[in-house]
Amino acid sequence: MGAERLLEYDRKARAAERRHVQIAVKVRRPGESWFTSRITDVSISGFRLQSFMKLIVGSDIWIMLPGFEGRRARVTWVQAHESGCAFERPLHPAILDHIVRLSLAKVR
Repeated sequence: MGAERLLEYDRKARAAERRHVQIAVKVRRPGESWFTSRITDVSISGFRLQSFMKLIVGSDIWIMLPGFEGRRARVTWVQAHESGCAFERPLHPAILDHIVRLSLAKVR
């Protein structure tokens, strides 16, 4: 499969459009303490997490986005210190917009 076709397939396989962010978040495994990590992209359906926590595909985690209560997510892939995670319930679009605005404010 050519690179263009692979990219097209990858976009179609995604559940929602990703938005680039650089936001500090709190993350924890069930029953453990919160750990500071970072997300580098987010959509209504999931996020890319950069963390030194050891995560396993298929495991559940809790993420606390700035200004919101913790929400459950499932780890869908892991590569070194990055992981892809899917929210248990999709984010409301207004929450997504808020997170993107917070990220833009930190860049300025």
